[in-house]
Amino acid sequence: MANTTIDDVTWTSDEMMAVAAARELSDGTVCFVGIGLPSTAANLARTTHAPHVVLIYESGCIGAKPDRIPPSIGDGVLSVTADAVVGVPEIFAYWLQAGRIDVGFLGAAQVDRWGNINTTVVGDYGAPKVRLPGAGGAPEIAASCSRVIITLRHNERALVEKIDFVTSLGHGDGNGERERLGLRGHGPQAIITDLGVLRYDDTHRQFVLSEVHHGVSVDEVRAATGWNLVVADSVHETAVPTSEELRALRSFTGT
Repeated sequence: MANTTIDDVTWTSDEMMAVAAARELSDGTVCFVGIGLPSTAANLARTTHAPHVVLIYESGCIGAKPDRIPPSIGDGVLSVTADAVVGVPEIFAYWLQAGRIDVGFLGAAQVDRWGNINTTVVGDYGAPKVRLPGAGGAPEIAASCSRVIITLRHNERALVEKIDFVTSLGHGDGNGERERLGLRGHGPQAIITDLGVLRYDDTHRQFVLSEVHHGVSVDEVRAATGWNLVVADSVHETAVPTSEELRALRSFTGT
């Protein structure tokens, strides 16, 4: 994780990624949160610019307000700080599949230009090089949330031409597959990485580079991407983290 310093404020590339992801949530948003960086970003938003964001975890916790980053959806800090705890079937049937979730925050091991996600295996499914944690609730989150935000570190092994297994459908092949399948949500709309931000473009029918983080060039992002990356006509620099954002973030991570 490279460090960047401006005006005596220093942050890492992972912190920049978390801050950029947190900014995707507006106040009052109902957000289905994945564990790891998605949970870090969502709770950062809750403790800074979006105090009324409603965080929902797959374990049945609604309105969770943890004071540390939970390592799993079963961590007690989620239930004791939640507004309500319901059964998992209710979370999926009443909240998620019924279209009551605005944003789903997901991580990925691999993602392609259409936002399809792999969290199952690296390599052939029958004889994988690496067996990953699996799907959990991610396929339903990707299918049913109004929009999905994906977070992962940016390299050619993660942003790939073809993912090894489709765990969660993004935009399929970019030719209306979601619509043909009758999926409720609009699919992934942003991929937030430690290098920049890619956004789904309906004209190009794939993810397009729209932002680079401070000190990162477009050429660096292209070189770290496993497909021929389309770049927006106007790429701007992500606003650097504020002292308030970094203080809040580090209070969760203990750094």
